[in-house]
Amino acid sequence: MNAAWLPLTTLAISLFAAAVIFLLPEDARRLRTSINLIAAVSKIILVTLMVGRVSQGFEDTFSFQIVGGVEFVLRADSLGVMFAGLSSLLWLCTTIYAIGYLEGAANRKRFFGFFSLCVASTLGIALAGNLFTFLIFYEMLTLSTYPLVVHYGTAKALAAGRVYLRYTLTAGVVLLLGVVLLYSLTGDHSFASEQGLSPYLNDHRGLLTLIFALLVGGLAVKAAMVPLHGWLPRAMVAPAPVSALLHAVAVVKAGAFGILRVIYDLYGIELSVELGVTTVLAVAASITIIYGSLRAIAQQELKPRLAFSTISQVSYVVLGVCLFGPFGTIGALAHLLHQGLMKVTLFFCAGNYAEELGIHRIDEMDGAGKRMPLTSFAFTVGALGMIGLPPIAGFITKWYLGVGAIQAQMYWVVVVLVASSTLNAIYFLPILHRLWFREGPAHGNGEWPNEQRLGRLETHGWLLWPAVFTAMVSIGAGLLAGLPFSPLDWATRVAVGEYLP
Repeated sequence: MNAAWLPLTTLAISLFAAAVIFLLPEDARRLRTSINLIAAVSKIILVTLMVGRVSQGFEDTFSFQIVGGVEFVLRADSLGVMFAGLSSLLWLCTTIYAIGYLEGAANRKRFFGFFSLCVASTLGIALAGNLFTFLIFYEMLTLSTYPLVVHYGTAKALAAGRVYLRYTLTAGVVLLLGVVLLYSLTGDHSFASEQGLSPYLNDHRGLLTLIFALLVGGLAVKAAMVPLHGWLPRAMVAPAPVSALLHAVAVVKAGAFGILRVIYDLYGIELSVELGVTTVLAVAASITIIYGSLRAIAQQELKPRLAFSTISQVSYVVLGVCLFGPFGTIGALAHLLHQGLMKVTLFFCAGNYAEELGIHRIDEMDGAGKRMPLTSFAFTVGALGMIGLPPIAGFITKWYLGVGAIQAQMYWVVVVLVASSTLNAIYFLPILHRLWFREGPAHGNGEWPNEQRLGRLETHGWLLWPAVFTAMVSIGAGLLAGLPFSPLDWATRVAVGEYLP
């Protein structure tokens, strides 16, 4: 039985919440908070229902025809529900964090209205059943995140917003061109086509390669792959909840997820290998991984260092896709989940340091572990997970990718993984040393840049507990990876059920 209402209702809740928030007066703080939290919890409940349906073998689909041959399709398949689950969980955490972060700030109505549009766009991307629907929400995500990037309204924020729009709107045009060419060739945009694109290989090999380049090129901008990454570090002028949104929940993840869709559901692994495009993509991902890590080492401010870390880490997903085998596929899918958990933790912590102590630079973090132990514990978990140390979730990802590279006899990928982990350690361990082993204002040496005392604990509870929660989930995802419906288990279900022979 097709429960078409389920993906539609999941999407509609965020759109409805956004509409109501825009209509509320600016001073309706409590009502706006209630709407945000109710909508976020409702999405988690509905996505949980979709997880249950997918695990029973159902793919609930809602569709209607817009014009002849062009359909709007929402489909709750295993890959889409996996991404929707990540987005819904982290969005609840980010919503709680944003409520505390923007306490007393101006333009909260505008912020949370576009914030809800962002979650609607991300869920639309996750549940899109064809390229046309994906493109609609992909562009909607671009437009709804721009007001969040420029939220502070400073000259620096507005300049970053212009760069963001130049990159992402150009990417949208490139993606649209690929969609149009594909439709002119096949008359179909579906991610669930049984025929696939293989029948067109003999007569249209060059065109298929061009379409692949256009689609992946457009998606690689949001995935921040080198040399299309320039917008991401500049966007760090945005508030901390927006940084978490860009890096862990929505924009960067949408690009990586789109590349997964193109390779797995549109072209298929065998056709992608036959065209030779995955080798080029693997090299591009490897360059991005190393380049991002090297640039992260050079950053002296915390958020830019985390931004270049994201540029590096997200390309693990793309690299895993190009390994073809079971371990590589599972590693890519698992990293989509694990990286989101760890990265959102790091940005929550960066926001806590900035709000509570005025810390923005790494050389200002001496002794912060004593002043903010729970925040620093969460940051430590996220950092060690990014390096790939057990028992945190990041270790699971790198282990699967390494084994997948050996299975595929792509031994140079193992070298890339080892080099990247070493570079991760070089730019994260000095921060941890400053937090826990250097003496600073908490030890009577000097003063914090701008100490606030926002809560009875080390900072406001709305800021503290989301970071602690996502850190604990990151540990649990590593320690309990073998349990049913863990991130690794769900990635394995998706890979075995959909993409592996």
